[in-house]
Amino acid sequence: MPASPDSSSRVWDVAGLLLAVSDALAARFGAVAVRGELSGFSRAASGHCYFTLKDAQGAGAGLRCAMFRRAAALVPFAPQDGQQVEVRGRLAVYEARGELQMVVESMQRVGAGSLYEEFLRLRARLEREGLFDPARRRPLPAFVRAVAVVTSPTGAAIHDVLTTLARRAPHVQVVLVPTLVQGPQAPEAIVQALARANGLAQAEMVLLCRGGGSLEDLWSFNDERVVRAIRASRLPVLCGVGHETDITLADLAADLRAPTPTAAAELATPARDALLDTLDRQAERLARRVHQRLDAASQRLDTLALRLQRPGQRLGAERARLEAAAGRLAAVPGRYLQGRAAELMHRSARWQQAGQRALSRHEVALDQRAARLAGLDPRTVLARGYAWVEDGDGRAIVSTRALATGQRLRAVWADGTADTRVEAVHPAAADDQP
Repeated sequence: MPASPDSSSRVWDVAGLLLAVSDALAARFGAVAVRGELSGFSRAASGHCYFTLKDAQGAGAGLRCAMFRRAAALVPFAPQDGQQVEVRGRLAVYEARGELQMVVESMQRVGAGSLYEEFLRLRARLEREGLFDPARRRPLPAFVRAVAVVTSPTGAAIHDVLTTLARRAPHVQVVLVPTLVQGPQAPEAIVQALARANGLAQAEMVLLCRGGGSLEDLWSFNDERVVRAIRASRLPVLCGVGHETDITLADLAADLRAPTPTAAAELATPARDALLDTLDRQAERLARRVHQRLDAASQRLDTLALRLQRPGQRLGAERARLEAAAGRLAAVPGRYLQGRAAELMHRSARWQQAGQRALSRHEVALDQRAARLAGLDPRTVLARGYAWVEDGDGRAIVSTRALATGQRLRAVWADGTADTRVEAVHPAAADDQP
């Protein structure tokens, strides 16, 4: 409570002073509109949104803002870091921390912020150069023995990485290569740290990581120098920068991207317990196979030992086998000759039968042809009372048109011939001709 009415000598308590300042701000400014760039935007589970509005001209000024659920539900777009927006609301003092803040009632997008625009331009240019080509990414070693961790030695990321590696793979050697991860000097420091990590003889891969933050906080990992240093690295680079939603150009250039530093440590090494379980199962299978082979070899050895104990029986069996083979060999020529003789007799009988059948067929065909030939003999026709008439040259007369009065002809019968002369020609009428 104030000690006297004089404001110059008045002693305020904290709550009263903050309330008075808040009232003065409300009376002096009332509703205000501010344009700036979104940074550190977050949405709480309650639906309230908190962010910093940075000066769009790069002056380094920032204004903390709060937008409650009712106003946030009316925003017509999804706010993201780097966007340039225009907000309307009232100035107030957040009494819990004594900070100036703006309670935002509405938000409109003006355009992408300068940092975000630069990010997009640089990403497109480096992508055209092929620095983000998936074909250039190298596989990480399956069983790494030493990993170089490039990060801040005082940040939360190194603690998360060391804790995860100690839990999952305590046998892996971790070499910390300290570097700045934020600020104007950070890009060059990261490049130098990557060079030192590649110079470590025991390191097999590089883990580049840092914790989450705004677009400005992570901007060092969007620097072109860092991207080119990652692609030029001798060792495979696993990048785990920010949270799951944070994407940097370093993530795109790395051989593998992890959503968080913890996830990067998990991807860098397989779990030691799982590897030991796998080794135990393989050892059990190997032991079973070895015992099986030993048992089979022991049984075979016993069988061979039994055979060696009775050589006389083995010789007798072999002698009997040889005698049986000799008997079969002696009987082979006789059986072979008997079979060949029977086969020859069978074939001779078949040939004789085939010859008789062919001869019979030929005799029948010959008789048929002789009968047909006899039927075509002119003498057979003449014997039935017909005569063959021919001229003096021996040509057959087959029509009265070939006759002339007084022409001399020869008539041939079955039992002789006669010379004749044409006295008259009487052609048949047209109706009588065939």
